Amino acid sequence: MLGSLIEAASVKGSKEFAPGLEMSPEFWKEIVTLPTTIAKLTSVKRLYLYGSNLVRIPPEIGAMENLEELDIYTSYRLHWLPYEVTRCRKLKRSRASTRALYGNYKYRPPFPTLGAVGNSGTCSACNRRLSAEFLRQVWISLFVATDVVPLLVNACSEECLERLPRPAFGYVEHPLTGGLQVKQPPVSHGPPQL
Repeated sequence: MLGSLIEAASVKGSKEFAPGLEMSPEFWKEIVTLPTTIAKLTSVKRLYLYGSNLVRIPPEIGAMENLEELDIYTSYRLHWLPYEVTRCRKLKRSRASTRALYGNYKYRPPFPTLGAVGNSGTCSACNRRLSAEFLRQVWISLFVATDVVPLLVNACSEECLERLPRPAFGYVEHPLTGGLQVKQPPVSHGPPQL
């Protein structure tokens, strides 16, 4: 059903996509990841995933070139986003349940140790095909519109890792591979400011 909703929104050139409002609550709560076909939603400006049970959004979100608003609020199982969301250059507004995010400013939950999680086959930074010899995954906390979100990067080279932007102030100051040994900044009393 979700695939047909994406197809219909793509064909109509919809400006808004809110799958949770177009299907039964029982079916919506069973969705744990979006299909890669979200790349077809190039006209969508507002993506509403409010109250979902999503645990993963695919890197293909980066193809949503007109995306201006991303609402993942109360999607408590969604702890990170793919780095490819930074390709959505028009993204200006976001709403996330920041308490659920890895490394959030208030509780500092640890980042899981990485090892080939969610690899799309292409480099998050330069979009080149990833080779079997070099796949390096790192976490980095960056502003995505109005929220700081942990992003998963799949890199194809050291050069792509070196070109990553500086993490948001008040978060781990460098890309990291996760694990309990990672020293995070002290708990903050408020969200970072843009």
